[in-house]
Amino acid sequence: MLQRNSKIPARTWENHPVASRWTGFLKRLVLHPVRLVPIAYLCAIAVGTLLLMLPAARTGQPGGEFMPALFTAVSAVCVTGLVTVDTPVFWTPFGHVVILMLIQVGGFGIMSLATLLTLMLRKSIGLQGQLVAQSETHTLNLGDVRHVLFRVARIMLVFEAATAVLLTGRFWIAYTEDPLAALWNGVFHSVSAFNNAGFALYSDSLMGFAQDPWIIVPICLALIAGGLGFPVLIELWRQGFNVKSWTVHTRLTVFGTCALLVLGTALFASFEWNRQETLGGFSQGGKLLASLAGGIFPRTAGFNSIDYGAASPETLLVTDVLMFIGGGSAGTAGGIKIATFLVLGYAIWNEVRGNEHVNIAHRSISSSVQRQALSVALLGVAAVIIGTLLLLTFTDHSLDDSLFEATSAFGTVGLSTGITAGLPANAQFVLIVLMFLGRIGPIAVSTALALALRPRLFQLPEERPIIG
Repeated sequence: MLQRNSKIPARTWENHPVASRWTGFLKRLVLHPVRLVPIAYLCAIAVGTLLLMLPAARTGQPGGEFMPALFTAVSAVCVTGLVTVDTPVFWTPFGHVVILMLIQVGGFGIMSLATLLTLMLRKSIGLQGQLVAQSETHTLNLGDVRHVLFRVARIMLVFEAATAVLLTGRFWIAYTEDPLAALWNGVFHSVSAFNNAGFALYSDSLMGFAQDPWIIVPICLALIAGGLGFPVLIELWRQGFNVKSWTVHTRLTVFGTCALLVLGTALFASFEWNRQETLGGFSQGGKLLASLAGGIFPRTAGFNSIDYGAASPETLLVTDVLMFIGGGSAGTAGGIKIATFLVLGYAIWNEVRGNEHVNIAHRSISSSVQRQALSVALLGVAAVIIGTLLLLTFTDHSLDDSLFEATSAFGTVGLSTGITAGLPANAQFVLIVLMFLGRIGPIAVSTALALALRPRLFQLPEERPIIG
């Protein structure tokens, strides 16, 4: 029997069973670090789109408001470089500043940037924030997140500042640009280069500087540095070039980068050296410099010093492969990453030799790492194939052009054969999705969608299907 003064709790929306389930769903969706990173990138894209839709961001060129703003914001945040409008003509200086900030945020990582700001303001960080930053920077030791973020910021600023100084001086002295214009162009292209974004303030990208080593070489060095990844840069800073002390990841990334650079440059030169449409009219030194750029720029950079619409099919195929592989993990590059590609290569090599375990540099690679590498590669292949098929369906472009565009978007590269601006809205949305997937990563996206983790408590009997 109830007492007269007893209190019966009111049935509110918060304690309703349906509301409780939805609240739990939203908490699992938002609070998990791996899922929070894609959400944060979506928020940055939304803010960038709104800013670029402002009248102050556009010069009044025809082309609508929403789609150019959305596509450019996604391309900038995902550090891709694909554009549907002429960047120096369509956008005002305010729009250029917005694009630059989006590139910096996307390159550094929206979660890393937010964590760094929290550290600077509060001098402390909670466990949830550390997990989020760990997910974004691929830090292995939870206690090192704070120091890693500051190192990342210093490395980024040092490389960007050094590149900006070289480019500013060259623009000012050799091309007689106004000092302020030279400074702005130097800063913009240095940030775009280190973050592997590929945005340029020249309508022909870097084609006008194709034979100028004082422009191409600093940009290439910035691209390589950003593409190595922050863990590799930090380890190189600590260990120097003492190869024996390098981790397996650093060895794979550094040696893989060198091998792909040499191979890409050699193949580009062999296919384009005497073609009048591309390198035929260059000097010998200019051809060598352009070939070097042709081997580096596809590694998710997005700049171009030749017209890829006039390149040979062989060059386009080689570039497709380089774009798909990409650069180093936990850096500004895209693609499936060098370490992923080489781990699969070592796995195949050891399987052919009949070895039970995959060994790299006197270290054994766990089966979970091999499965992760295989998942990333196959999801990447699936994304590119589906994207290419959709582009073929929505447009009349050839397979070469569609595959090149889809691979460039997924690899967050930004190279194009010149078809991006003329794509219909549905094809542009395909590229938007590919750019987002390429930046966040197939594994991160699939993990974010898996809201309920159900560990298996038993092991089923083994059976061996016929392979091959």
